[in-house]
Amino acid sequence: MTPLVLLASTNSGKLREWSRLLRGAPLRLALGADLPPVEEDGDSFEANARIKAEAWGHVTDLPVLAEDSGLEVDALEGRPGVFSARMGRDDGERIRWLLDALGSCRRREARFVCTAVLLAPDRRRSWVFTGTCEGTIAREPRGDGGFGYDPVFCPRGEERTFGEMSPEEKERFSHRGAAAKRMVQALPSVVESLLG
Repeated sequence: MTPLVLLASTNSGKLREWSRLLRGAPLRLALGADLPPVEEDGDSFEANARIKAEAWGHVTDLPVLAEDSGLEVDALEGRPGVFSARMGRDDGERIRWLLDALGSCRRREARFVCTAVLLAPDRRRSWVFTGTCEGTIAREPRGDGGFGYDPVFCPRGEERTFGEMSPEEKERFSHRGAAAKRMVQALPSVVESLLG
């Protein structure tokens, strides 16, 4: 029997991405119904993912998958980090904030980080999977693919930004992809726990 797992999100794009990343895994993902906004006030990606998983876990008998991700920039002492989505009202504002904060700085090393928490139906057991993607920040946005900071992030070894890549190309580097691979490797040993 294949467990049905609730994705702690109402974003259909996120469901498509996680479904693609977990294809072939012994689980099925479903999108959550509307839930009042959850205040992600943790001090780490794991803490925020756990806050979301537990909030959604209280409204379902299903296992829950929640994640938090963001961008850490070395020259900005790890900012924006857990505040990545809060640095502006939309992606354009967030990118402008980042480029303004870096200015003419030559040190442009950065990484995307994703931490996913898989919470069992009993809400007592959970598994944590983290993936990172190292790279640099471009001096201007390029490409209209992806979302968030993708148009200014070049993964290590590439001159193109995530915004210039197809979803399949981005997946080869993606921090979410790395977290998903770790989850797929672990799933055979946790499927029974997910079935309750």
